[in-house]
Amino acid sequence: MILVLGGTTEGRLAVSVMDEAGKPYFYSTKGTEQEVPCKHGVRISGGLDIQQMENFCREHAIRLMVDASHPFAEKLHRTIEEVARKLQLPVIRFERKYPPRTQEVIWCKDYEDAMRRIEEDGVESLLILTGVQTIARLKPYWSRHPSWARVLDRKESVRLAKQSSFPAERLLFYHPEEDEQETFKRYTLQAMLTKESGESGGFTEKVKAAKELGMSVYAVKRPVLPAYTSTVTGKHSLRKAIESLLPGFYDLRSGFTTGSCATAAAKSALWTLLSGDEYKECPIQLPDGEIVTLPVERVILQPDKATAIVIKDAGDDPDVTNGCEIGATVSFNHSGEIRFLQGEGVGRVTLPGIGLPVGDPAINPTPRQMIRHELSALYQGGLDVEIFVPKGRELALRTFNPKLGIVEGISIIGTSGVVRPFSSEAFVEAIRLEVEVCMAVGAPRLVFNSGAKSERFVKREYPDLPPQAFVHYGNFIGESLQVANELGVKKVTIGIMLGKAVKLAEGFLDTHSKKTVMNKVFLQKLALETGCGTQTVQAIEGITLARELWKVLPEKEQKHFFPLLLRKCLEHTVSLLPNGELSILLLDEDGNVPYRIINPISRKAIT
Repeated sequence: MILVLGGTTEGRLAVSVMDEAGKPYFYSTKGTEQEVPCKHGVRISGGLDIQQMENFCREHAIRLMVDASHPFAEKLHRTIEEVARKLQLPVIRFERKYPPRTQEVIWCKDYEDAMRRIEEDGVESLLILTGVQTIARLKPYWSRHPSWARVLDRKESVRLAKQSSFPAERLLFYHPEEDEQETFKRYTLQAMLTKESGESGGFTEKVKAAKELGMSVYAVKRPVLPAYTSTVTGKHSLRKAIESLLPGFYDLRSGFTTGSCATAAAKSALWTLLSGDEYKECPIQLPDGEIVTLPVERVILQPDKATAIVIKDAGDDPDVTNGCEIGATVSFNHSGEIRFLQGEGVGRVTLPGIGLPVGDPAINPTPRQMIRHELSALYQGGLDVEIFVPKGRELALRTFNPKLGIVEGISIIGTSGVVRPFSSEAFVEAIRLEVEVCMAVGAPRLVFNSGAKSERFVKREYPDLPPQAFVHYGNFIGESLQVANELGVKKVTIGIMLGKAVKLAEGFLDTHSKKTVMNKVFLQKLALETGCGTQTVQAIEGITLARELWKVLPEKEQKHFFPLLLRKCLEHTVSLLPNGELSILLLDEDGNVPYRIINPISRKAIT
């Protein structure tokens, strides 16, 4: 069993990672108001001292602890450290991300140091943003100077402030939807006292708002934490750490994409070329900003270039490249740019339509962006980056690359940087949990989307919905709608890109490429049905990806073709949500919604 501790943003993320396993675990918070909806977690609340935590871990056979608590929860950190030492338990620290310390902030080692410096600087009006637990410690200052304290809008916070004799009329309540600067403007304030709470604690926003209003900013540095078995800063790293420290908790292991492996290889090669040192494990940034580390198999340094190789670990995903070498050779050039070269086993683009110029190496846009980000942080000049996969030619024959016009090898791909294998049952169960959370927070609409890219796009249509309203269906459109119907959701929107839309229109409710591929005969039939010309019908025969339809169809023909495509999508989905309103938004490659349809049972609208 696993014990997760902390009612923080990181605690909520940890819970979502735990639930992916579909197995029970314990989730502990100090207060009852910090509850986070979870599917498989057993909730416990109330602060535990060392003996109580030790007894709990023994009684429930805890084999791993995840410390996701606030960085300033020093007593809890010490308790976890002592219990872990006594019981020889591994501990993962789910840490926050922190912006770099800058000189625009006056850094203080503790609260006493902060009061001393504030007094010395002659501050007479202070905004306290260090939390209700610190109000009593700051009494020597606020009892003699006008001060306002912002706390959470909870009965317990009011009680603690009153217990400290803090003036009730100077309590401000935190509301996430409020603009920081507008809040600060209401009062005449010289300075703000906060603590180094990291990105998830809104530290950057607080400092920015205060500075724009001319306020001085004092910040208490975060305390030094114990030495943990492992420290992670994101969901993917947390899952990998759990897989390593507690094998078997997840039925299927996660992995990394070829894009991530190529990024780690390129960064490792450049690091060696510049410094002469080698990475044993190379840190890289994923597209969502999380930092992960990949092991480096070997590095070869030559006078004018360096080569590094990473072994692809796809986890338990049935990926043809799993266990293969992904390598990069980096050398300097005089162009001032980062240029990508086709190495052995990497494909070459021969047809338009996949988002890369004909003749270019088949290194997709996201991996290119990842590699550029890492290399430009180390070196500002021109670089040649040759990506190679020694067995790539052979492996490419087992992929769709030949059909897409990619020859001589595989593609370097990956939009998220990670591979998260799911059985279909586990994936649908995760969808069910997210829909339940959406309903629990009172969202007026549930918005299904295929992944991170389409979610970014569809959020523009519903900017006022809470984050919990947006749920990834992956490829399981049918199962997702069935879950929504079973749970009684009344308003559902599906955001869909063209590739999945053409499959759904043909009746495939599971759009995975292993289950179905684009049917050009079906598309040609739709084109004829909507009056498209012979030239358009013939052009469809030559496309390799569905998104090429945006260019193949003239604008006049699009206005008939795409509405029919959406009607076909609706025909295959409307029966799965018989008691609710179903909308389908067709997203183009720029994130626009040129066509949409709403279930005509409740509202007749096709645009």
